[in-house]
Amino acid sequence: MLLGCHRLRNCACIIRNFSVVNCRSKRLLHVQRQSHLIKSKQPFSRTNVSTKEILPERDFKLERVILMRKVTRYEYERQLIQPDSEEELKNYLISKGSDYDSLLERHTEYFSTLESIQAMLQKHNIEFKTVKRFDCDTDLIKWADAIFTAGGDGMFLMASSKVKGHDLPVIGINTDPIRSEGRLCLSKQYSIDFDGALDRIINGEFRWIWRKRIRLTMSGKYTRVDPVDLQRQCLLYPEMRFMEHVKENEVYNHVSEVLEEKPSHILPICALNEVFIGESLSARVSFYEVSIDGSERVRQKSSGITTSTGTGSTSWFFNINHIPKENVSQILSTAKRLGNWGVDVTDDKLLQEVTDAFNYSLKFDPEDGRMAYTVRDPIAAGIFRVPQPKGFCQTMNIKSRMWDGWLVIDGGVSFQFNDGAVVELSMHDEDALCGVAID
Repeated sequence: MLLGCHRLRNCACIIRNFSVVNCRSKRLLHVQRQSHLIKSKQPFSRTNVSTKEILPERDFKLERVILMRKVTRYEYERQLIQPDSEEELKNYLISKGSDYDSLLERHTEYFSTLESIQAMLQKHNIEFKTVKRFDCDTDLIKWADAIFTAGGDGMFLMASSKVKGHDLPVIGINTDPIRSEGRLCLSKQYSIDFDGALDRIINGEFRWIWRKRIRLTMSGKYTRVDPVDLQRQCLLYPEMRFMEHVKENEVYNHVSEVLEEKPSHILPICALNEVFIGESLSARVSFYEVSIDGSERVRQKSSGITTSTGTGSTSWFFNINHIPKENVSQILSTAKRLGNWGVDVTDDKLLQEVTDAFNYSLKFDPEDGRMAYTVRDPIAAGIFRVPQPKGFCQTMNIKSRMWDGWLVIDGGVSFQFNDGAVVELSMHDEDALCGVAID
């Protein structure tokens, strides 16, 4: 029996507030494969703001660009152990189960693609400077008309952290469109045909995208606002896995520093995808007080809270909240049993339609001025309550009650967020990241 549109909507409504939370996140401890040895001259200065004005598409002149490249896994492993010979590197990789030949092949393919991109820029008489992430300093930001990233979504996120205002476009080139989705990059068509993409951009045949970002303002009794780059941390300091014990000792033994009330401070990086707030160890319960859109603060315990932009709604936020078809079947079976519905819960097509409808509803526009939040594994007992574990908001205010809490921005940069610290999350037009869409 075919289900009418109104009944399909009813089925979706039943599971609208149902959210399946995956295993507790190890995201805070996760480090992406690409890591860099080169230190930035001014890695997180808010002075990295271009003074140029974004012009209408047909008036935009692309004359000077930063080409930001990644460090391949092969490079990363070589930098990590600094072998005396290629044979030593090969034996090391084989000993830990890595495929040396595959890593070398992808490394070679990447640089071949990078050279092709450089050749296209030269063909169009565009001056460019190829840099790694930590080489992109204030002077380069002011010099460039745009930043091109050669890699995937990770490289795009890295570049976005360098742009503090909304007046320098960031354009992603997916260098491996077969194996990588590259949602933040040019379409697969134009990542492959980069020459054609440049023609369209130079001729003004594109449209600007203004991706909203989350601004974080710290206040209260916080100790410091020095960012920790998770990628550089892993490469330079492998023993950092024990740092939570050192930090906990500092908290207990430097009470005067912790109790110092400090003025509000805007953190130097905006979040393009999401902000995760929680304890550094995912097995620990995160304790905090939260206010949504100016409401009364509520004390909560959970596995942390994730707040996403429209850009990030297809990423971690989606993976946290999406539900499989099997769960839809269980929910509709329960609804049928309790409500005596005439729904055929064995109809695989129906189950897939409802699943797709719900999961699609999790995604929203990158230019949307709202933030979507999810309380992960909420604990509901006694004085702790989570009236709405998932929803949208304009502002969010969180006060930490954690011993080793962190704010993690786009899975790459973290800020200490311990007991007494307060952060406000908000969106502002002037923080939007400028991007390009070629239809």
